[in-house]
Amino acid sequence: MNLPRLHIEGRWFVDEHGRRIILRGVNLGGDCKVPYPDGGTNFPSDFSNHREVSFIGRPFPIAEADEHFSRLRAWGFNCIRLLTTWEAVEHRGPKDYDTEYLDYFAELCRLAGEYGFYVFVDFHQDVWSRMSGGDGAPCWLFEKIGIDYRRIAESGSAHVMQHLYDYSRGGRQEDRYPTMSWSANSRRPANGVMWTLFFAGRDFAPGLTIDGENAQDYMLEHYLGSMREIARRIRDLPNVMGFDSLNEPTPGWIGQSLTYRHLGPSETNPNRAMPGLAWSPIDGLLVSHGVTRSVPVLSFDPETKAVVHKRDRTINPDRTSIWLDDRSDPFEQAGAWKLNKDGTFDVLRDDFFQRVGDRKVNFIEDYMGPFFASVGECMREINPDWILFAELDPLSGFLGPGFPADTPPNTVNANHWYDVRTLATKTFNPNFSLGAMTGEIAEAADELQSRYERQLGKYAKMSETVNGGAPTLIGECGIPFDLNGAEAYRAFKAGDRSDTPWTPHIVALDLMYNALDTLLINSTQWNYTASNRNDLAIGDGWNQEDLSIFSRDQQTNPADINSGGRALAGFVRPYAMATDGTPRKMKFDRVTGLFDYTFEADSAAAGATEIFVPRLQYPRGCEIEVIGGVAELDLDNQRAVIKVEQSGEVRVVLCRKP
Repeated sequence: MNLPRLHIEGRWFVDEHGRRIILRGVNLGGDCKVPYPDGGTNFPSDFSNHREVSFIGRPFPIAEADEHFSRLRAWGFNCIRLLTTWEAVEHRGPKDYDTEYLDYFAELCRLAGEYGFYVFVDFHQDVWSRMSGGDGAPCWLFEKIGIDYRRIAESGSAHVMQHLYDYSRGGRQEDRYPTMSWSANSRRPANGVMWTLFFAGRDFAPGLTIDGENAQDYMLEHYLGSMREIARRIRDLPNVMGFDSLNEPTPGWIGQSLTYRHLGPSETNPNRAMPGLAWSPIDGLLVSHGVTRSVPVLSFDPETKAVVHKRDRTINPDRTSIWLDDRSDPFEQAGAWKLNKDGTFDVLRDDFFQRVGDRKVNFIEDYMGPFFASVGECMREINPDWILFAELDPLSGFLGPGFPADTPPNTVNANHWYDVRTLATKTFNPNFSLGAMTGEIAEAADELQSRYERQLGKYAKMSETVNGGAPTLIGECGIPFDLNGAEAYRAFKAGDRSDTPWTPHIVALDLMYNALDTLLINSTQWNYTASNRNDLAIGDGWNQEDLSIFSRDQQTNPADINSGGRALAGFVRPYAMATDGTPRKMKFDRVTGLFDYTFEADSAAAGATEIFVPRLQYPRGCEIEVIGGVAELDLDNQRAVIKVEQSGEVRVVLCRKP
């Protein structure tokens, strides 16, 4: 399939025919963070094989491509955020690129185009690397910085499932490895050190050089080098739109006082505190050097509905240093603090990470802006038309003022959004029914959807700070499928194949997509994992996350394209894929099946308006009414094609046949 190339005009993606395109896509896939076939966090590992691993087979072997791409196309997706990692490309050593993996990845991109998918490449990371409890960077970088990766988890410098989880016991282990606890790793020392050096090594560690280059320049050069290797292989594919800058970057210690612990809103930091350990940078640096520290633990108090400090935790009681014997942290060397021989310490500059000379640092303007420029320049040396899908760190994406002033042209706001309460607690209990909703239940649904619209509306508003206005594509949004103690899995195992056990999931997804429709913004849902299992130790194969819309354990009939899908009624829904004009209003009622779409037609455009009409929502067919145009239904291909002869408002209404 020859897809027309996309470009951006203001807030819209536009194809070569002048049609506005709404991208409704999916992240492919959750297990791309780990090596294939047995590199998931559900396998114990000491990471000693980090140079010999392979990522060929993530997100799936080429032989399975037809199955998975056909399924995603049948579910109405037209876009893929295709995951890779820096480690996948350069795991063997500096500039020793895995050419077989690169060829595999390029073939995936090509095949995606044949099935009708636009692609943008996501160099994924979570809390730096697999060795620090996440994924992303190759392990050999720790050695280059002077860190022994084997001591990171042991010292408490990172929260690593393979170090904490009892594999003989299995299942959820809230006492050893609590749900979603990996996310607080960004505040631990391994991440503090590496991210500060990655974004600001020249400012805060000018004396740290690697092979003759400052650590910041060295790491950026190798990150972009891996990106460049992929870019060269896919430069001529018309379905490839560009690259994500970097998944959910975090600032490390940039902008923080050396001794400040964020226990709640204050003059220093007006934002709410997050559950978990309230590290200060000096806590982290001391722990990294083998000094035992007592760090406050914050938790949510149901009575006050606030995050509060109730206890402390002793970190690194065995006094393990992560630094190689002949190395020390570069911030001590740069004059931030001093560790004395008797174990005491002196803070020499409390504002060390806050000021460079007379300048007060601003992470977004001073570091994300130049980083976006570097990524944009790197990929556009290969293809000058590619779009940059730019992400700020997650908190800035939700709370921040906007994008840096010097964000490169041809950039999309690709920040992420989740219902944080649902994500963190893995619960969703609105007590909605699949039938008609009335009274208090309907009011609760309306209130929740309004909250989603307000939150997502902030992201859309932020896009106005990108070169005067840019598209919004929510790069990640979705729900855990092991909600409410994984009760749906138990029901499925017991033989219930109905939608009833999946009601919370369907409702949550429905409300999310209702909000996206109202705001007419683009999205790529997290995620589709081909290897997913209904096992609380496995899930998507990474840190017990389980947000995949597909599971092999639920695939009871391989001949049925929908078999294995989870809560399909929540996200397989009609939408305007391409509009011969400007979209104005889009709304779908899952219960009644009524789809109502209004757009301002442009008779100068060369194409037709296309609407996805899923059989799943219209099993007996549908009736269509068009005011201001003519419709052609192609139910075999799940499409409605709307043609107009003159400019003006056009309204399209779909409803289920009785």
